[in-house]
Amino acid sequence: MSGGSNILNELAERMANATPHSEALGFRFISVSPGRGSIAVGWREDLVGDPDTQVIAGGVVTSLLDHTCGLAMAAAAADQPFSTATLDLRIDYMRPAAPRVGVTAEAHCYKLTRTIGFVRAEAWDVERSDLIATAQAAFVLNRPRT
Repeated sequence: MSGGSNILNELAERMANATPHSEALGFRFISVSPGRGSIAVGWREDLVGDPDTQVIAGGVVTSLLDHTCGLAMAAAAADQPFSTATLDLRIDYMRPAAPRVGVTAEAHCYKLTRTIGFVRAEAWDVERSDLIATAQAAFVLNRPRT
């Protein structure tokens, strides 16, 4: 494995598993490649939004999509040090997640400028072809001045 791949995998593991927010929600790193990333969250009773439906709360799905978009953006910009923050996040919810089922998200940073990364993502539960939500996001890219 090349040094660049090691750095990308370390970055992805840290973003998916080691931040307090992702750790509290139980995010699990799935995959990373240049400009792409995937994270999942398993179903847990404390993540349910409505006890009658046993469906993961929409806020957990929002956090998962935001985090996965950030991972894809970071994977696109991993060639040098940077910091990032979400500038804009639009989520279109198509349906609630299935009861007692986790959610997976995958994102792609399709355009990276000097200061902004543009990302699209999808979230699903049982079948990838039956999406729960899609996201469109923009992230600021702060690189140190040289």
